[in-house]
Amino acid sequence: MAVAADGTITPNPLISFAESQGGRNLLLMLGAAIVIAVMAGVWMWSQQPDYRVLFSNYSDRDGGAIVTQLQQMNVPYKFAEGGGAILVPAGQVHDARLRIAAMGLPKGGNVGFELMENQKLGVSQFLEQVNFQRALEGELARSIQSIAAVESARIHLALPKASVFVRDQQKPTASVMLNLHPGRTLNEQQVSAIIHLVASSVPELPPGNISVVDQNGNLLSDANKPAKANGLDPSQLKYVQEVQQNIVRRIESIITPIVGPNNVRAEATADIDFSNSEQAAETYKPNSPPNQSTMRSQQSSESQGSAASNGGVPGALSNQPAAPATAPITAPAAGATPAPGTAANPTQKETTTNFEVDKTVRYVQQPMGGVKRISVAVVVNYKQVTDKAGKVTSTPLSEAERTQISDLVKEAMGFNKDRGDTLNVVNSVFAGVTKEVFPEEPIWKKPESIQLAKELGKYLVGGIALLYLFFGVLRPMLKKFNAPPAPKIKAVVDDDDSANDEMDDTGAMQMNQAQQPAQPAEASYQQNLDMAKQMAKDDPKVVANVVKNWVNGNE
Repeated sequence: MAVAADGTITPNPLISFAESQGGRNLLLMLGAAIVIAVMAGVWMWSQQPDYRVLFSNYSDRDGGAIVTQLQQMNVPYKFAEGGGAILVPAGQVHDARLRIAAMGLPKGGNVGFELMENQKLGVSQFLEQVNFQRALEGELARSIQSIAAVESARIHLALPKASVFVRDQQKPTASVMLNLHPGRTLNEQQVSAIIHLVASSVPELPPGNISVVDQNGNLLSDANKPAKANGLDPSQLKYVQEVQQNIVRRIESIITPIVGPNNVRAEATADIDFSNSEQAAETYKPNSPPNQSTMRSQQSSESQGSAASNGGVPGALSNQPAAPATAPITAPAAGATPAPGTAANPTQKETTTNFEVDKTVRYVQQPMGGVKRISVAVVVNYKQVTDKAGKVTSTPLSEAERTQISDLVKEAMGFNKDRGDTLNVVNSVFAGVTKEVFPEEPIWKKPESIQLAKELGKYLVGGIALLYLFFGVLRPMLKKFNAPPAPKIKAVVDDDDSANDEMDDTGAMQMNQAQQPAQPAEASYQQNLDMAKQMAKDDPKVVANVVKNWVNGNE
């Protein structure tokens, strides 16, 4: 307020507007709007979704294509600190990932045969060859990346130019750079599979011309590795371990139902023959007795000679024909000597018999991987016996029980005495295993508890803020907005007073009572009391002057 020259008070227009009913309503409306806006902001903050990783470790080209697709799908996204991953709301991660994967994203840093689809007209033969080589390298890298342990791969092919001269022809070479997942390794079989995959994809590329290196610079495809001292490769060692583990598993599975779980331990050692041998034998046996021999062929021949007469001196008698043959009346006795002057007819017989010769031809091929010998050791715990009092005691197995267990183990392991197999079953008390006690992690240190606390804290803080703004700020404003306007009190300015704001309490009361209609005493007293409180709140200087006048004894 300003004081004019004649002593009258000129009110400030802004203050007057603020004290008016319309001004108060406008201020209350502005305050209510601000409070409602703050409450809406708090609500939106409490309802902000949790963002999860959609893709990470992507190339810049793939990142731009992914962001474009997310914008077309109206999916909110943001980047993680450092720009290493794209984050989307947790409820839309799987849907967005599948829809983006259906569009062929991310493609990765390797370019495949799709590079050949955008060939321009007039491209030189050299550029076509380079694009083909890039496409082939990219396709091979994609194939190798499908292996679980491989995170990324790069392939460099060296393809020499073809030559018409045989002596100038060179074989292609290849280099494979592998980036493995943390904590993962490749065994020799997997490295060999990668080498043969590349060799089978490039014409005339021998496996020996392929080098495989991991991210640590370790050469995985060393063709000049020395042979193992025992002559076994990893596949053979793995086969031995599988045979031994299979024997142990069968023994424990058949003994456990008898002695109970964790009461039997078994170990097996198998001697495997990995030599590959072939044997051919041809054996001739002595001739068998004649009655058991087999006749293959028999030849028999018989010849009879003519009778020779006693010759004499050639003459007339020797030239005469022979006399007619006459049979003797009596035959000569057997063994009788022919009469002088006569000769017997000689007979010659020949018989040739061929028998079969005993012959055995044997051809044996011994496959590798045969079991030469098996040694098994089994330890069985004492059996637990509970007496009538409920006390548990350990007692050794009886001889019959040990024999029964030994027989079962022999059947399970395939015991062969002729092969030299051994078995040793021991019944002993198992030493108690001391369990390592790990301190239980407090609930407030568990990741899931921390995440749940964050979620609950966000909603709790948002709810408290909303309640405070509503009950502490917005509700009083609404009450003031709906409350009736307080009566105005005109102050009497004393020209002699330097403050120009003093007012006689009696005059004020009289002026106020003059403006008020006649009311009951109780209502008038309450109204005056409320008026005095309002006046003390609105203009404390006037009240101070009234109290000062009372103290000084002025009316």
